[in-house]
Amino acid sequence: MDKDAKIYVAGHRGMVGSAIVRELNRQGYRNLIVRTHGELDLTRQADVEQFFKDEKPEYVFLAAAKVGGILANIEAPADFMYVNTMIEMNVIRAAYENGCKKLLFMGSGCIYPHAASQPLKESYLLTGELEPTNEGYALAKIAGLRYCEYLNRQYGTNYISVMPANIYGLNDNYHPKRSHVLPAFIRRFHQAKVENAPSVTCLGDGTATRDFLYVDDLAEFCLFLMNHYNDPEIINAASGVEVSIKELAETVARIVGYEGEIKWDTSQPNGMPRKVLDSSKAAALGWRQKTSLDDGIRLSYEDYIHRVLGAEVNEKPAPSVASIQGNKIGIGWAYVSDVGKKYVNAALDAGRLSQGDMVHRFEKEFAQLHDQKYGIALNSGTSALHVGLEALKEKFNWFDGRSVIDFTMGGGVLRGIT
Repeated sequence: MDKDAKIYVAGHRGMVGSAIVRELNRQGYRNLIVRTHGELDLTRQADVEQFFKDEKPEYVFLAAAKVGGILANIEAPADFMYVNTMIEMNVIRAAYENGCKKLLFMGSGCIYPHAASQPLKESYLLTGELEPTNEGYALAKIAGLRYCEYLNRQYGTNYISVMPANIYGLNDNYHPKRSHVLPAFIRRFHQAKVENAPSVTCLGDGTATRDFLYVDDLAEFCLFLMNHYNDPEIINAASGVEVSIKELAETVARIVGYEGEIKWDTSQPNGMPRKVLDSSKAAALGWRQKTSLDDGIRLSYEDYIHRVLGAEVNEKPAPSVASIQGNKIGIGWAYVSDVGKKYVNAALDAGRLSQGDMVHRFEKEFAQLHDQKYGIALNSGTSALHVGLEALKEKFNWFDGRSVIDFTMGGGVLRGIT
C-alpha cells in the first residue's frame, strides 16, 4: 500500500479496528476513511453501496463485527449470525463492485471444528462440527471468508482472510455479561480487590485452554499481510502459547493485585476444551508476536483503569470539594462513582494519584524533564481529580508559584505541573 492510498477501516471504534488505525498512523498512512455506526450502518445494503460508490477506497480492513463472550453467544445465536453475515456480505460485495484493490477480512479462531486435533491448522476448516456455544458467530465468519475465496476464484480479486486467536488489549469490551474471558477477569478481579471480596467465582472448571494475542500485535500482522500476503487461503494469527483458563485467572489476579480465593462454578460450560491455533504459516513469513501475556494484561489493566473506570462518573456532578482527611486527600467525591472512590483511595494510599505504572512513569519523567521534584497527570475525563491540585497545595505546599502546562495525549488532556 502506498502511504497516500485511500484506506477504509470498518469497525474503527472496536478493539481490533482501533488497533489497526493506530498501526496505520504509526507507519505513516494518513488517507484513512472511518465511519461510526451512527454515520453508516453496515447491515444496510443500500447505505453501504452508496458509501463505497462515493468514497471508492483502494484498500479495506473489515474489522467490524458483533462480538461477545460465551454467555452472549449462547443467549443470542441468531443475532450474532444475522448481524455479522449482513456486515460481511454488504462490505465485501460493495468493495468488489467499486474496484477495491485488496481487502482483509477479520475472521475468528472459532471457525474450526470442536473436536479437531490441536494446534488448529488452517486446513482443518469445515472438517467437523463446530463448537455449539458459538456456532452462530462461527457460521457467519465462515460465510465471510468463503465469500472472499469465491470472489478471488471467480473474479480474480485479492481478498485475504486472517483467523486470530483470542484477542485482548486496548479498547476491549468490559461489559459484565458480554465481554470475553480475559477482560471479564480484569473487571471482576479489580472489583473484588477494591471491595475486599474473599473470593471470586469463575465459570466452568478452568481446564479449557486458549491462545491469547495482544491486539496491537494482531494489527501489525494485518498490515504486514496487506502489504506482503496474496495467498487466497486463510492464515492464522496466534501467539503459539497455550494457557489454561485457570492459569489465566491466576495471572490476571496477580497482576491486578487480588489475593482472595478463586473458585470455579463447574455447572457452567467450558466452551471448546482446547483452542490453540497453529502459527507455523505466519512464522514462515517471519512474523512473531512481540507482547508477552503478562505485559499485555498489564497494558489492558491500565486501559481498564483509565478508560473504563475513568468514565464511571455521575452525569451531573456537584461542586468540587477538596479536603484533608487524616493522611488522605478527599477529592471531589461528588463526581466519582463508588468504584472510582475506592480506586482513588487505593491510589492515595500507594502515595500517588495515578495507580498505573505507565502513567506514574510518565509523571516522574515529565517532572525530571522540567527539573522538578513532583509531577502529576490528570485525565480530563475524570475532572474531579483536578481539585487534587488544591489539596496538594494545601497539604504539601509545593504547587505555589509553579505553572500548569496543558497538552493533548491520546484524545484527552493531561496537565503537567512544573
